[in-house]
Amino acid sequence: MDGVWWISAASLGVSLVCTPIVRHIAYRLRIVDRPDDLLKPHARPVAYLGGVAMCLGLLAGLACYAAVMPGRLAHSAAIRDDLAGLRLSRLADNPLWNLLAVAVAGIVITIVGLMDDLRDIKPRTKVYGQVLAAAILLLGGVGTRMALVGLNPFGLAAPDWVLVPLSAVVCVVVVIGACNATNLLDGLDGLCGGVTAIIALGFLALAVHLAMYPHVGPHGVRVALCLAMAGAVLGFLPYNIPPASIFMGDAGSMLLGFFVAVMMALFCREGNARWFVASGAVFALPIVDTGLAVVRRLLARKSIFAGDRSHLYDQLVDRGMSVKQVVVLFYALAAAAALVGVLLAIYLRGRYALVVYAVSVAILGGVFYKLGMVTPESRPPHGPKP
Repeated sequence: MDGVWWISAASLGVSLVCTPIVRHIAYRLRIVDRPDDLLKPHARPVAYLGGVAMCLGLLAGLACYAAVMPGRLAHSAAIRDDLAGLRLSRLADNPLWNLLAVAVAGIVITIVGLMDDLRDIKPRTKVYGQVLAAAILLLGGVGTRMALVGLNPFGLAAPDWVLVPLSAVVCVVVVIGACNATNLLDGLDGLCGGVTAIIALGFLALAVHLAMYPHVGPHGVRVALCLAMAGAVLGFLPYNIPPASIFMGDAGSMLLGFFVAVMMALFCREGNARWFVASGAVFALPIVDTGLAVVRRLLARKSIFAGDRSHLYDQLVDRGMSVKQVVVLFYALAAAAALVGVLLAIYLRGRYALVVYAVSVAILGGVFYKLGMVTPESRPPHGPKP
């Protein structure tokens, strides 16, 4: 952390300044989210474009890191020489090339989300955009070895012509899954942003721990990305806490999910399943919320893409909790998940950690079932309390 902590400050500052600017633009151009009787219970139209401010904050942090990256000039020269000589396989290990791919793919995913905010595009179009972002990551050497975490525990080996395509499939699935999980979590003021900021700090703890091992890399990119994303979210959050004056929109929620997917891909670089599983544990709360919503929709014979109030946070609000109470509860749950994920990864062997995770999921499923949160309800929902 010594010498790079200021990346977070730079991202926070840019996001903090840009958020009211894009909010003003959104209100002037009437780019707002209008309330309805079910999924959008806010009292008045609220500006979109918060995701644009977060993207600018993230890019600012990554640019700052690129400017001071150790060996920056050598990495830049290597990119130029490898591109000229068409030695694309060598680029995968170049941290500056990795960082550039993350930045470009992040811009793409933000644009796709912004298109949905402005024009309400079809779900499959968003998925196409997510696949494009994943393809950019793969071209940038991020995610090209993700399949190793499934092969190495069994002592299996695969040539690159098998490993790379298999890893590409895993990368695409993780990007689509993470982007949609955070998108579905963005249902209450301050919820998705605050939870993802906590997740970013959990990832940061894992990245810093891995950086203590001299043979592990590229730890600098992992640490810088966590710092930049945390700063960007925290700069936006003061404007988004209840009652929000601006929403992140799909541009922001998909960007946050994309960040999670990138970190999960980077934790696969060493081929150790422990760190990939730990990153999934840190990200557990959005996964659980999405899984609960999907199960309820399937039981209700509805499309899994159909909007409804089947999410955990919706059910808590419908049971009498206020929006602020639910948001605080989710922050606490996200912090607990991050803490457990980090501690188990550091102090427990992977196979034993998996047992703990499996038992936890089983217990959680039983609790949800006992509380009646799994079975679809026919009663009309109540609006959330302020």
